[in-house]
Amino acid sequence: MSDQIVNKVAESGLISMDLEIYYPKEEIKVFDLKDHLFMGLILKEKDFRAALQAMDWSSYVGVNVAVTCSADAVIPMWAYMLVASYLQPVAKAVVFGNEKQTIETLLLRSLETIPGEEYTDKRVVIKGCGELPIPESAYLTITNKLRPFVKSIMYGEPCSTVPIYKKK
Repeated sequence: MSDQIVNKVAESGLISMDLEIYYPKEEIKVFDLKDHLFMGLILKEKDFRAALQAMDWSSYVGVNVAVTCSADAVIPMWAYMLVASYLQPVAKAVVFGNEKQTIETLLLRSLETIPGEEYTDKRVVIKGCGELPIPESAYLTITNKLRPFVKSIMYGEPCSTVPIYKKK
């Protein structure tokens, strides 16, 4: 009987993937259209255009921007397009939604950039617990991304996994 300790997890060939590394780390600023509404209810085109034209956009340089309207008002679609036309040249990314929705959108975009081919015939464990709130959509996205390539997908930790998919 040997006293040697064997790390069976390390020898298993499992690749552990932590979705937290794809979580957006850059600052997110919120651009709220409610700040440009007349009486908090109405968007007046002429005033809105003038306000955007006069705005100092430098605070949005290089940051991710969530564009939303937190007021219960009907906002015409062109208003969001107009805001995007000012933000696109300066912001890192412009996303519709609140901060939480923006984080989710940016995380999903990041996951889509993963080259699935690099995981061909690999056994992958998608880490389940962590410090950051990974949305359900991220787990769905990574499964869709990897399934055509991998030998298997599991969820959890390498020492305790839930099988998700196994190539036949």
